[in-house]
Amino acid sequence: MGAFQVIDVPESIDFDSSEPIRIPDILPAVALRDMVLLPFTIVPLAVGRASSLEAINKALAGNRQVLLLAQRDGSLENPGQDDLYDVGCVGQIMRMVKLPDGDLRVLVQGLARAHVDYITHTEPHLEVRISALAEPSLDPVPDHLEVLSRSIREGMEKAVTLGRQISPEVMLVAASLNDPLRLADLVTANLGLKLEDAQSVLEALEGEPRLELVHRLVERENALLEMQHEISSKVRGDMDRNQKEFFLRQQLRTIQKELGEIDDLDQEIDNLRKRADEAGLDEVAREEVDKQLRRLTTMHPDSAESSVIRTWLDWMVGLPWSKISSDDLDLEKARQVLDQDHFGLEKIKERIIEILAVKRLKPDGHSPILCFVGPPGVGKTSLGRSIARALGRQFARNSLGGIRDEAEIRGHRRTYVGALPGRIIQALSQAGTSNPVFMLDEVDKLGADGRGDPSSALLEVLDPEQNHAFRDHYLGIDVDLSRVLFIATANVEDTIQPAFLDRMEVIRLSGYTEEEKLAIAQRHLVPQSLDDSGLSPDQLTFTDASLRLLVAGYTREAGVRNLQRQIGAVCRKMAVKVASGESRRRRISPALVERLLGPRIFLAESRLSEPRVGVSTGLAYTAAGGDVLLVEALALSGKGQLKLTGSLGEVMQESAAAALSRARAHAEALNIDPAWFMTHDIHLHVPEGGVPKDGPSAGITLLTAILSVASGRAVRHDLAMTGEITLRGEVLPIGGVKEKVLAALRSGITEILLPRHNERDLADLPLSARRKAHIHFVATADDVLEAALLP
Repeated sequence: MGAFQVIDVPESIDFDSSEPIRIPDILPAVALRDMVLLPFTIVPLAVGRASSLEAINKALAGNRQVLLLAQRDGSLENPGQDDLYDVGCVGQIMRMVKLPDGDLRVLVQGLARAHVDYITHTEPHLEVRISALAEPSLDPVPDHLEVLSRSIREGMEKAVTLGRQISPEVMLVAASLNDPLRLADLVTANLGLKLEDAQSVLEALEGEPRLELVHRLVERENALLEMQHEISSKVRGDMDRNQKEFFLRQQLRTIQKELGEIDDLDQEIDNLRKRADEAGLDEVAREEVDKQLRRLTTMHPDSAESSVIRTWLDWMVGLPWSKISSDDLDLEKARQVLDQDHFGLEKIKERIIEILAVKRLKPDGHSPILCFVGPPGVGKTSLGRSIARALGRQFARNSLGGIRDEAEIRGHRRTYVGALPGRIIQALSQAGTSNPVFMLDEVDKLGADGRGDPSSALLEVLDPEQNHAFRDHYLGIDVDLSRVLFIATANVEDTIQPAFLDRMEVIRLSGYTEEEKLAIAQRHLVPQSLDDSGLSPDQLTFTDASLRLLVAGYTREAGVRNLQRQIGAVCRKMAVKVASGESRRRRISPALVERLLGPRIFLAESRLSEPRVGVSTGLAYTAAGGDVLLVEALALSGKGQLKLTGSLGEVMQESAAAALSRARAHAEALNIDPAWFMTHDIHLHVPEGGVPKDGPSAGITLLTAILSVASGRAVRHDLAMTGEITLRGEVLPIGGVKEKVLAALRSGITEILLPRHNERDLADLPLSARRKAHIHFVATADDVLEAALLP
């Protein structure tokens, strides 16, 4: 380290000298942070800014005078003219120490007030033209100003007695000063006033207003010091009481130990108190924990209430009150994680990336509440795990299917035997952090009975305006859930309470195409099944043809869950051979699949083999994805009645009635005798009667079947349709287009009728499905019949 360089300058200025102090019109200026220099005072300054160093050097090269101006905002590194006060103090540099790092320590004595007329230049240092402000004369001093002067001096002495740190030398100087204005400046410089108050004293040019201002500031400062003294005394009194209470409790513990009552309980209380210190509880929660700990120290360890309090305390100190995992907001890494874990689902992945991007730009913003809706096996739960892995957060999951008791969400009150917190708090405790990714599975299967409505209880959990203070009945303390990223899953939206659904952003996951299932099987299902069976890729491989057979011949689903089971079954059967001593590598072919699993469950094409009268093919959207349904119509002699079978729901029954009315109105266009409907009963049946069926999209399918049997014209067997019909013959749009089209393709049907208003929904179809399907858009019943009925 280099040596210090010390420069001495003449002694302090004698202000009592008759010779006036000469101050130039142009001076270098230095901006001060958070302090004001007053005349007749000496202060040390630390100088580090380049412009300030240049100004000090310029002053040292001349008459050693510099203008010191206070900054309005101390955080500014390079203040401009508007950032500095107009009135400052001319100072004389008395001593300067140059440090090895280039910074300066200077001792400056205030000379006189000065007003900045304008800035002459700012580089390499600040230089200003000033007008020196003359000090007013108070000789002789009027009596009322003498009284003010004495009050100021007494106020300064009182401040010292109240704890204000002022050096004895300053107090001696103040006691010997006869000039009230110098006393006012000295007191202002040593009372530690706010920058604005000290600057107001510097700018007070008239004598009497300056004394009155300083007197008010001294009185206010003493009032604050008295208040601070009272608070300190009260705190010391509370500490004394706490010490006394601690002493008495120690005596009580000693007595209880002698009786052999609290050895174990004492250790448990100490452990709970230590865990509470480490948990980082908020003020309200810590206050309640301390209260219960004090109660516990006075209880017998075998009492029932003691057991209840100990369990409650264990839950409280076990929650992650202040433990937060840091988010990994690397968007590229998140894309890689999502692509590794899931094939396809591009729109959903993009939405997740959007959430991460917003979180990166606004970390304290509210996270959206996502709800993944789709059939089983499409990857809803695994998407939640991938989001947690991409974010670097813990993952918590809770299945809500079948829950009917509100206490499962909010917790049981402590008055009940065996009471516990609700599932939200339990999962938060298991996650170990206060910001996990929390998956609420099967929210569409929540129930409600006399014990409450869990869906209503979840409204508080999923509302960003309320969940910062979620109150569990068992804890009785507000818990902040605002940092949790909630993700719900459901198979259908229809059974979710509307207010509950309104809290969430619904993202639909449709079924996979055959090509997507093949890719998923190659990338994920086969490696996982091999690992589960203890096999390696060197021992067993699947051909593309065998996987296609498993997809088309042994499964028919929107997701891949059953496909995984069938692949697992093949691997297990081959594991038996390997475990029996077979060592050669096996290649799974379609013929080997059929030998291992038996005949295929589904034919390659499940459509009708030929056109038939009174049988039409419809498309449905169920909780398991899209499905193909046959609608059969049979005419019987009768009186025009309609008979419905096949477990049809109320909406589908109304669609059948509307279709029959429209068929009767359309009879003449198809050369059907209108009287035919008065002499025949029509029986409509949808096979698989054990499966309930409902929905508004079967209208055109029912109409086609009725008019087919009435006209004797067969319906195309290679055509599937979906759409609702009105009494006017218009075809209304429907939902679940992607799922229905994929179901038709899985069944080998490529000709599909859709309502014209659903043409916009084709954008959601995979490119492979759009190329394979031949979709015809219809707007009226005439369009449907023209396309569906054979001549």
